Amino acid sequence: MEDVVIRTLEKVELRDPILVEGLPGVGNVGKLAADYLRDKLPTKPLAIIYSKFFPPQVYVGEDGVIRLVSNDLSYWKAPPSAAHDLLVLGGDYQGISPEGQYEITERVLDYCHQLGVREVFTLAGFAQGRVVESPRVLGAATNPRSVEALAKSGVVFSRNDPGGGLIGASGLFLGLGRLFGMEGACLMGETSGYFVDPRSAEAVLRVLGKVLHLEIDLTALEAKAKEIDRIAQKIHEAEQRTSEPTPTPGASPREDLGYIG
Repeated sequence: MEDVVIRTLEKVELRDPILVEGLPGVGNVGKLAADYLRDKLPTKPLAIIYSKFFPPQVYVGEDGVIRLVSNDLSYWKAPPSAAHDLLVLGGDYQGISPEGQYEITERVLDYCHQLGVREVFTLAGFAQGRVVESPRVLGAATNPRSVEALAKSGVVFSRNDPGGGLIGASGLFLGLGRLFGMEGACLMGETSGYFVDPRSAEAVLRVLGKVLHLEIDLTALEAKAKEIDRIAQKIHEAEQRTSEPTPTPGASPREDLGYIG
């Protein structure tokens, strides 16, 4: 087996397609957003990516049938009035080594370049280490024009966020993409980083919809976000109960407070 294998499922001709990447990462924000976008457009399968740089693993379905872990490319043919078709990259894993990240990204970009891709949007999460009730969408782009345009759509650009650069697929698809003549941007939803965050994915998709002039029904994602909020609230309440001091038997409230202090 080669290091990276891309199996084409269907030959298509696309109109000036834009690539949207969303792979597993912080809060699974990018993966949630890409999977949801793929389902709601809806897209059609185009290619499956296998690699030695993915974990040595197969998934077992509910019917007992296995499949090798992979990434996948899907396509969406836009209405005639739109300027661009879309390619959506999702999947099970990112490469598990730096070498793997580079190899997989380069192969996918080369494949997409041959399909006419000249613009890339990567979707990701930005961990804040705390619960974020109203996540902002932070951005990084390949040129000043994109920064200016995205800022008008509500994307926040700051020297401090993210301060250390973009790690993994969300950064490499932009950096290596420039070697293929592609421009683009990364949209990062703020998230705690503690659990899967559909609210952050929703925020990212709202911005992406504005930028690409897409109407995306986010009702199902909003419902998932509310469910996660309820779970997070229960965890918070349980933590508070656990942290409450146990009164000393037979002691008065005043004595207990004195002991705690």
